[in-house]
Amino acid sequence: MRDRFRDLERPLAIRKKDVVLMATVSSFEGLAHPTRSELRQFAELFMPLFQASSEEARRQAVAALSQCKTIPPAVALFIGSQPIAIAAPFLTASRAIDDDTLIIIARSQGTAHARAIVSRDSLSPKVIDALVALRQAEPRQTAPAAVADIPAETLALPPSAAAMDATDFSERLAKEEAMRERIKGLARHLGRNDANRLGLRTLSKIQEALLVRFARERQAGSFATALADALSASRWLAERIMLDISGQQLATTLTSLGMGFLDAVFVLERLYPHLAEPQHNVTRAWMVLDALDPEECHHRVEAWRRADSYTYGPQDQAPAEQAAAPVPPAVRQVPPARHIRIVGRR
Repeated sequence: MRDRFRDLERPLAIRKKDVVLMATVSSFEGLAHPTRSELRQFAELFMPLFQASSEEARRQAVAALSQCKTIPPAVALFIGSQPIAIAAPFLTASRAIDDDTLIIIARSQGTAHARAIVSRDSLSPKVIDALVALRQAEPRQTAPAAVADIPAETLALPPSAAAMDATDFSERLAKEEAMRERIKGLARHLGRNDANRLGLRTLSKIQEALLVRFARERQAGSFATALADALSASRWLAERIMLDISGQQLATTLTSLGMGFLDAVFVLERLYPHLAEPQHNVTRAWMVLDALDPEECHHRVEAWRRADSYTYGPQDQAPAEQAAAPVPPAVRQVPPARHIRIVGRR
């Protein structure tokens, strides 16, 4: 009841446009198979009403349209280009957005919209390739890295000491200093150049493409072979990594090898379906990979490789050494007695 009274307090024109917007959306929802003219008419009516309505009415309209099977492409692009707080349910749930529209939105709207698109139940290979390209094109060193050089006085200017007690002033300074140290730590973390892999074992483009392909087709055997080749290790180590159904070991390995983030998310979701479940607006595979530290992953994988070489190296090299050993010269054999001629004295 209180909300209804608050609705009455709003300007009459805004309330009327909200009602007209919801009526337009409701009538469009009732069309099982809208014709081209009906789609065009809805697009012409929806956009001006949407812009003139309140934010609450916009959210309700977008939530309703997210369940429609058919939407004009212009309306889909218009809704997907709205702020993420409004567009998120539409980008994650709508089945009426085609691949080209999703790619345009991901390229033009930024990271938040791209993450909402990644959390969809299913993505075509075309959209996945576009998202991977966007991920690889992102600059790793961003503006927050420069925050570490900003003096404390610039980040926050404390009020005058005369305006407050000495105790409050010291507490305020301590809180500001702690906040500044936290910002500097985040800046160092965000500004770290993970693309610099000099001296590290790195996947080639062909190896990365093969791993993604085998994961897409869920060919575990071929994937294990390709992974062992990328690690320069035995197939036993690759299979042992894949047997961890939590996906943690494979995520650690892919991060150590430098696979693209979205490619690694796709591989984990295909090989471990439970990691494709949404959690906090992203999938569980996304959260597993996002929590890993690349340097720690590298040290862990190198330890696995050393242990694998100690266990399987000599056995694998023994046949090769035997094959490469020089063949001993043929032993002179004494011919059979029947072939020996006895020469007597004359």
